[in-house]
Amino acid sequence: MRRYGPAVLLLLTGGAVLRITVFGELYLRYVQAGLRPYLIVSGAALVLLGLVSAAPGGGRSDEEAAPGGGRPGREAHHHDHGHGHHHGHGPRVARLLALPALALLLFPPPALGSYSAGREAAQRAAQGVGTFPALPAGDPVTLTVGEFGSRAIYDSGRSLTGRTVRLTGFVTRGDGGTWYVTRLAVACCAADATTGKAEVRGADALPADTWVAVTGVWHPEGALGSEAAWPPVLDAVTVTRVRQPADPYEKA
Repeated sequence: MRRYGPAVLLLLTGGAVLRITVFGELYLRYVQAGLRPYLIVSGAALVLLGLVSAAPGGGRSDEEAAPGGGRPGREAHHHDHGHGHHHGHGPRVARLLALPALALLLFPPPALGSYSAGREAAQRAAQGVGTFPALPAGDPVTLTVGEFGSRAIYDSGRSLTGRTVRLTGFVTRGDGGTWYVTRLAVACCAADATTGKAEVRGADALPADTWVAVTGVWHPEGALGSEAAWPPVLDAVTVTRVRQPADPYEKA
């Protein structure tokens, strides 16, 4: 068991990585789509290393580890008695490390949701007020939650005025019955996720983490670039339940 412990750990970890990349799109819960090739190569390398370690001759036996390739001498025997308690931790540590890899292989964790969004304070970077490119013709115009927020808060041209927009995200709840259509944006992976949201008015709230498509009209609040303008407000026309997209994150 001591010999095969590291090999099993490598195989489990590599198999978990390949499962979420080659055999599905679960990796999009954790990283950007552009990182998929690197994950595939990493997972394949881990599996290959695990197979090599498990193959006959892939590890060294106790006799091979002894000086001259023979049986350990008196000095080595004495050393084992004096420090054997250190070597016994290896297999136990390997088994503990195998648990997260096994969990990822069998039970991949979900994408970040309302709990993660609620932990981020409403602090927005000072992007500065300016003009934005014109919106496409025709209503409703589909925007990301991040795009809608940027235009609502910083667009001096007020390009959202009079336009019907469609936002897709998951429900988060606030105080006093307030609710938001929310989306997390990542630059690289889920660890750097930031929150974008828009308050929805004129429609009943659905349970938290429900994915919805909200069609509505921008409701201006506060001066451009001010804290009073955040979060932006959308007067809802329709709210429709939708399935969670394969890629649940927006590009930061």
